[in-house]
Amino acid sequence: MVGFRSTVQTLTAKPWFRMPRQPMLRHLSYAAVAVVFFYFLTQKLSAFNDYEVGEIAFFAIGLAGLSLLTGINGQISLGHGGFFAVGAFTYALLVNHTGWSLVPVLLVVVAVTAVSGALIGIPATRLRGPYLAGMTLMVALGLPYLTNQYDSLFGGDQGLTTPPPTGPASVNPEQWLAWIQILGALIVLVLLGNLVRSRFGRSFRAVRDDEIAASLAGIHVARTKVIAFMVSAGCAGLAWAFLALSAGVVNSAEFPLALSIYLLAGMVIGGTGSLMGVWWGAIIIVYLPNEWATSLANDFHANSLVSANLAIIIFGLVLVVGMLVAPGGIQGALRWIAARVGSYFSSGRVTNVSLSLQEGVDPIHPASDGESVTTAEKQGV
Repeated sequence: MVGFRSTVQTLTAKPWFRMPRQPMLRHLSYAAVAVVFFYFLTQKLSAFNDYEVGEIAFFAIGLAGLSLLTGINGQISLGHGGFFAVGAFTYALLVNHTGWSLVPVLLVVVAVTAVSGALIGIPATRLRGPYLAGMTLMVALGLPYLTNQYDSLFGGDQGLTTPPPTGPASVNPEQWLAWIQILGALIVLVLLGNLVRSRFGRSFRAVRDDEIAASLAGIHVARTKVIAFMVSAGCAGLAWAFLALSAGVVNSAEFPLALSIYLLAGMVIGGTGSLMGVWWGAIIIVYLPNEWATSLANDFHANSLVSANLAIIIFGLVLVVGMLVAPGGIQGALRWIAARVGSYFSSGRVTNVSLSLQEGVDPIHPASDGESVTTAEKQGV
């Protein structure tokens, strides 16, 4: 074991083993590794499993936007189902009434949903806590219902059809669709990763930690909150444009209130404020309601009423247990384990690695990726 430890120390001391210090290069390196991983993964999976991988990718986009808004900027939102509706219907309308290719359509979807985020974010700057959650909840309930009032434009209960993209003949449609969604998710995460490391990210965290101190440091608090809402809404719109791309139809039934609850729970379970944690949250959102809860209900021969609500019950239990055992979510727990392992193999003394998983970490407003906003950072924004 001593020899193995020495080998690891020698390997990690090599300059080529270390990740680039520049954030963009580091994030692009992670994305390149992820591209290779997902390519070989989709090659090995069936068509249905490729479809599920695509679902994980667009849920990761939605969770990343919500994690930035709630975990990094400190604004609680239950209304992302409304932004999903805006993005999906905008995509369907553009596809059906224009001859544009996929990339321009997606860019317009992001722009439209970002504007809708600004319209919600401006009044939201005066609200906090449960008042803000209540207002965004009304958005999640109202916007999908509004589409049923204009049948000629939005298709009523039948909704609007969205033709799938055409890929190479040698690639099955589900695999091609999964590649598009994975690529979109990686691009979004690279951009958000650089955003939260920029002065905007420091402003987001400063406003989350103390609005008065941030204002005294020269940060425009209201504008910072609106920008966070716009970025988060743009991610939500892009995520559901990808859903419309794979589902083939868009209607108001695609945006139940439970969807916004699942998204918030998935964010907390994966790791609030962590862009890596969104993948864990997306996996749980995709597999827990559709497969794990259904399989568990069948094993216990539960009736239809229990089966319909079992996923929400399990989400609640996992959320409570997770907040007690690992307040930083799955990604926070993995980071804690990695720190302990790293301290064992480190040749020098590493401090602050023996922290308990239950040490004071706020599951709603944790520091992003182990960072905290110092006074110097606030003054340098």
